[in-house]
Amino acid sequence: MGGNTGLSKVLVSDVDGTLLGGEGQDRRRLCNALKRNPDITVVYATGRGLASVQALLRDEPLMPIPRWIIADVGASVIDGSRMVHVKAMEGRLRAGWPGSDRVRSALRGFPQLVYQDGVPQEGRCSFYLNPEDLSAELTSTVKALGCSWSYASGRYFDVLPARASKGRALRLLACQLGWPRHAMLVAGDSLNDLSLFSQGTHAVIVANAEPALAAGVPMSELVHRSPREGAGAVLEGLERLGWLVRRSVVVGYHRSPVRWYDGAWRSPSSPNGILPTLQAALTGGRLDAVWAAAHTGETLPPAQPLPIADGLALSLLPLDPDRWAGYFHRACKETLWPALVNQPDLIRDRPVHWADYEAVNTAFACHIGSLAAQAGTVWLHDYNLWLVPAVLKVHRPDLAIGLFHHTPFPHPDVFRRIPAAAQLRDSLAQLDWAGFHTADCADNFRRLLAGIAGPTPRVGVHPLGIDRDAVAGLARTRPQRHHGSDGTQLVLSVERLDYAKAPVQKIRALDTLLGQEPRHREQVRYRLVCPPPEAGIRAYDSTRAELEAAINRINRRWRTKSWEPVQYIPRNLDFPEIVDNYLAADVFWVASLADGMNLTAQEYVTARHATGQPGVLVLSRHTGVAQHLGTAAVLTDPLLPHGLVVSLSAALAMSVDERAAHITRLAGLLDLPNPAEWALTVIDAIRESVSERSRKSVM
Repeated sequence: MGGNTGLSKVLVSDVDGTLLGGEGQDRRRLCNALKRNPDITVVYATGRGLASVQALLRDEPLMPIPRWIIADVGASVIDGSRMVHVKAMEGRLRAGWPGSDRVRSALRGFPQLVYQDGVPQEGRCSFYLNPEDLSAELTSTVKALGCSWSYASGRYFDVLPARASKGRALRLLACQLGWPRHAMLVAGDSLNDLSLFSQGTHAVIVANAEPALAAGVPMSELVHRSPREGAGAVLEGLERLGWLVRRSVVVGYHRSPVRWYDGAWRSPSSPNGILPTLQAALTGGRLDAVWAAAHTGETLPPAQPLPIADGLALSLLPLDPDRWAGYFHRACKETLWPALVNQPDLIRDRPVHWADYEAVNTAFACHIGSLAAQAGTVWLHDYNLWLVPAVLKVHRPDLAIGLFHHTPFPHPDVFRRIPAAAQLRDSLAQLDWAGFHTADCADNFRRLLAGIAGPTPRVGVHPLGIDRDAVAGLARTRPQRHHGSDGTQLVLSVERLDYAKAPVQKIRALDTLLGQEPRHREQVRYRLVCPPPEAGIRAYDSTRAELEAAINRINRRWRTKSWEPVQYIPRNLDFPEIVDNYLAADVFWVASLADGMNLTAQEYVTARHATGQPGVLVLSRHTGVAQHLGTAAVLTDPLLPHGLVVSLSAALAMSVDERAAHITRLAGLLDLPNPAEWALTVIDAIRESVSERSRKSVM
């Protein structure tokens, strides 16, 4: 199907089974797409009468608003802006019409015809009729009246004026308004739409169409026989013509960079993390970008892409809350996450929730495809969208598709323990580019895809830094506290509640240390800032219960009147409050079982160095940033409980001078690119990968 080069774009569509057909999310996406593209004129071509159409528009919020209505199976033409009949045109369509009373009188000899009482109709007579009762005698009687007839859906028999049909009404309307055939797209599902498909326009036959319609339409490059039903097929037709607003870069991440709070869209307070990192990179007009994210709120998202910052728009994909729960709370967190953090024994296989994961990934792929310009760049993020590449490559092979893994990527042996491992691997093989923070994760990915036929994705290693200037600048503005002047020390962790962060192991290690080294009692306090996950995620329930029980035990065991060893803060803090905690902490403790880069460690070092304060970073060997800081940090391994105790003890024993030198050395090693630079480098890598993949495919 070729593109439209003129200014006019006209969508002519049946209603029942077409605009009203398919899944609810496709109807919503189509309605929103048409609102975003007011240059597309919407024309209904329906068997309904005007009163029925008006009731539909009143009761169906997801129906596109029509500019014109071809009603009564082509016997009526209505100006949709004023809801008035176009009498001159209807006069030509209804020429020779004998009137409803005469038609009904002439057909009384056919008792199998049941008149549709209560159905508003003008310029036609509508009956119910079973397929076996459609006879030559009946159609001959209609012809003798000087009328034509239409039979559709194995039920509806319409007697029409001889010159009336949806196709003829469209032809008259197009002639009067100057619509060229190449600027029109017709869509239908019923046999009474057949005349629409004979006008030489672009066309879509929906997957749920009557077989007789599909059989009656000749094969043509202009006609797309969609595998999707109803509104989804219409949307696909619009996308194939290139009629929808497109962007050269589409970012796909399940989370939105902003959230609705107190009547306004709010951005994260931290300059670091996936959301602010991407937002910083895609703003400023450097890229023609849109961000595709999920929306699970009760209210519908805005129809137009939401401008959230200079040069960046947000396009929300509405998802049913139950579907989201099955997808994210269950499949992502209970099936995939355990594999990513090397805890395969925790993997749960729930087919019903995997179906939600598949459905959401398919919806994301369709949504992203509707936003991307021809030969555009798609940048996906994390395991939440692992099935998107396979769907996108089928429907939009023109796109360059990259995926960056902010999480660890497991060893192939662990990956293969995911129940849908083969399905996921086949999808990941469709990527043009895959990115990772560390060489180890990149190697795991390469080994997973080894032996797959055909070209494999180009792989890049791009460790992410933080916005050091922003963190340092904020740290210098915060009140400087002289904590520890009495010899006490504060150990700090800032992390979300997750068994992969090893919070329980840290509490046990501290408990052991206090037992083994009594001098630390009343001298060391551990502050754990640990906000809970999104409501509904059960995967961390046991971790939360175990953590809280461990905290209660250690505090009961060692507390005194003026001191208890653990302060637990189970809520989110604003970023300035987090920086205040960095500035108060003598030791920052990261003990992840598996992790991405871990930006909090970088923030701690930056904040302390910017304010000239000494400090100690105790860092898990299993974080991405450990590969860059190496032994400059106090490395620890949470898989070895005694190692946690030893490393914490060593950190607490360091002198002030040693800590000052320690922080200075760490800060000098934090030469990683800032978020904006990093993201632009990744986008360039995705674009460059396409030509390389093309070369491999012809070798």
